[in-house]
Amino acid sequence: MTGRIEQSARVMVQATGVRKSFGALEVLKGINLSLANGQVMCLLGQSGSGKSTFLRCINHLERIDHGRIRVDGELIGYKEGNGYLQEMHEHEIARQRIHIGMVFQHFNLFPHMTVLQNVIEGPIGVKREPRQEVTERAHAILKRVGLAEKVNAYPRQLSGGQQQRVAIARALAMRPKLILFDEPTSALDPELVSDVLDVMRDLAESGMTMIVVTHEIAFAREVADRVVFMAGGEIVEEGPPAEVLGRPAHPQTQAFLAKVLV
Repeated sequence: MTGRIEQSARVMVQATGVRKSFGALEVLKGINLSLANGQVMCLLGQSGSGKSTFLRCINHLERIDHGRIRVDGELIGYKEGNGYLQEMHEHEIARQRIHIGMVFQHFNLFPHMTVLQNVIEGPIGVKREPRQEVTERAHAILKRVGLAEKVNAYPRQLSGGQQQRVAIARALAMRPKLILFDEPTSALDPELVSDVLDVMRDLAESGMTMIVVTHEIAFAREVADRVVFMAGGEIVEEGPPAEVLGRPAHPQTQAFLAKVLV
């Protein structure tokens, strides 16, 4: 993915010393990583390794206990003064989240809204964009994800893969700088996974900056610019997919890949 790496040297995501605990359990133990604009990063690891928690910290769905996370140079969730952090008001955090799309494992669509209504809700309700402009953009996005004929359907009338593609379209409609994917295919039947991954490949090729928590090793090998392997709340290995997936150096990475690649 060299072309995307050369697209921009601008750092889109910068995490420094990020720690997070739930009670006595420390889930993130000093995460340091960066991602350039236009790159794709895949986070791999066993369940409970901290991948999803870290993803949720990036848009402040989880508060961090220590460290800093910046998206496009802006400190997320906090204001800094005299070396101390003060959490932002919710409306300020909501303003930051406008620029950070998120696609969850379970689609979280509004069941009482049509596909089109789900996609236009954010730009109209949150960003106050003109309805006609947003609707035209939504139709174009739904065509892009292969759902042009489903604009008037309700989520219950769609397969899981179609619902997940609506969720991706909904994130795209906000025109984010960054999209976070939290195991977007893990709740899908195997035959539905490829359609969702195809949409994500298309996004990657178009230059969308993405962080993807996934167990789809083939996708990570093909699409990622960087692969990060996490274990026990720490990054134990990271680098280009050819290195991490093809020649893993850490025993925990080796053991994980030996299981998932059987």
